[in-house]
Amino acid sequence: MERNTINPRIESLDYIRGFALLGIILVNILALLDINIPAPHTPDVSYQRFLYLFVEGRFYSMFSFLFGVGFYIFITRAKEKGKNGYILFLRRIIVLLAFGAIHSIFQPGEALKYYAICGFIVMPFYKVHKHINLALSVILLSWFGLMGDKLLLTFPLILLGLSVGQYRVFENLSQKTKKVFVFTAVMFMISLIGLVIQYSLIPHSPFQNMILYSEDGTMDQASEFLKMGVTVGPIISAFYVGLLLLLLQIKMVRILLSPLKYYGRMALTNYLGQTAFILLAGNLLFKSVSAITYMQSLYICLAIYVIQIVFSFIWLRLFRMGPLEWIWRIVTYWKIGPFLIKK
Repeated sequence: MERNTINPRIESLDYIRGFALLGIILVNILALLDINIPAPHTPDVSYQRFLYLFVEGRFYSMFSFLFGVGFYIFITRAKEKGKNGYILFLRRIIVLLAFGAIHSIFQPGEALKYYAICGFIVMPFYKVHKHINLALSVILLSWFGLMGDKLLLTFPLILLGLSVGQYRVFENLSQKTKKVFVFTAVMFMISLIGLVIQYSLIPHSPFQNMILYSEDGTMDQASEFLKMGVTVGPIISAFYVGLLLLLLQIKMVRILLSPLKYYGRMALTNYLGQTAFILLAGNLLFKSVSAITYMQSLYICLAIYVIQIVFSFIWLRLFRMGPLEWIWRIVTYWKIGPFLIKK
């Protein structure tokens, strides 16, 4: 008989959320600040290629997948407590949609509103059998991936997260090390093939960070390269997640990566905070500069990492959750819960 109880908190998910945030900001900053197309034969060229081989589309996929896992956990826990999980989740995604709508004023690549919209769509699938959800999500991921449409991938990634939640993959991971290893090895091999194909499409000259179509519907080499990146993105994301889960089984690694746990527990606050810090840096440090380089964007992100991770660690020593997470919870449950940690 399948067990119905979900552990109070699955820490591995916090680590993955924190890891996803590290990659998301590296791409989002390109849309928020005016970034120069790299000059040939400079470190900026190498960094641009690194971004589109190993970051772009990989961490967004991870974040979308985690939303689906969180959706399953949220409704299941609510039902176990005798509450109407669907009503609570509706309130939750309405608040998320509001956060996303405000955020989109500042961040053109904002994702929260799409998560909220997909949340409405995915709700009926909670009662669908896990095998069906898994099969449907894989089929849609393959279809939309071959189309090279990053936005369309959001729904099947969330549905995949829901099905993985139904399979309870993230519970008792220490007992599933062999299965995780096999999964990670398979994803590594497929990812390697995908990366080799994408690498073969790298344009000789630096490129704009968007897929462009000509009047007859054809694409240049840079666009083919970027489209292939979208296609293989979810596969590489799966490899990243599997590898991280394996590493977290090692105590020393878990301790070294513990800052990611705090970073991920405040994912909403830190995700929106990234935009605020980027815009602040752009206005204060580069206001007199017409555009910045790719490497300068990396330095800004590294500084934001330090600030946010230290802040998250200190904040969660004093409070139960992040400030925006607390507001989100209040509106979801229509009550003010405990916020301070009792000493």
